[in-house]
Amino acid sequence: MSYLRVAVLAAVLVAVSQSAYARTEVCRAASEKEIAALFDRWNASLKTGDPKKVVANYAARSILLPTVSNKPRLTAAEKEDYFEHFLHSKPVGTIDSRSIEIDCNTAVDAGLYTFAFGDGSTVHARYTFTYKWNGKQWLITSHHSSAMPERS
Repeated sequence: MSYLRVAVLAAVLVAVSQSAYARTEVCRAASEKEIAALFDRWNASLKTGDPKKVVANYAARSILLPTVSNKPRLTAAEKEDYFEHFLHSKPVGTIDSRSIEIDCNTAVDAGLYTFAFGDGSTVHARYTFTYKWNGKQWLITSHHSSAMPERS
């Protein structure tokens, strides 16, 4: 084999190797306890009464399907608008039951929660939070919440 062919073959192998390396994702290790704490972080931001602090928990590209609104909230401004109104009722969430799944840089926390409000009322709801590790922190990419259906 000629020197030129060896050099070309070596260059191709290096390029393929670098390309494969560039696509290799490094998975952030996480425990169920760490993922469960993300709800506590979100809930603590509700208690501040500041919609911007709540929205800081969401990835720039995310969706909020809230309990008390029919409108999906896609942008930070739409989420702030929702929380601006929701926070007036002084909500505090409590997890009733949950299931957590963790994968490479993603996690899902789904279950049942109850919101207590400043006026003494409560709402029981189903929830799903999906999270993605952005290289610095876990952020919500999808949040769905719906009131529990009436029981017969």
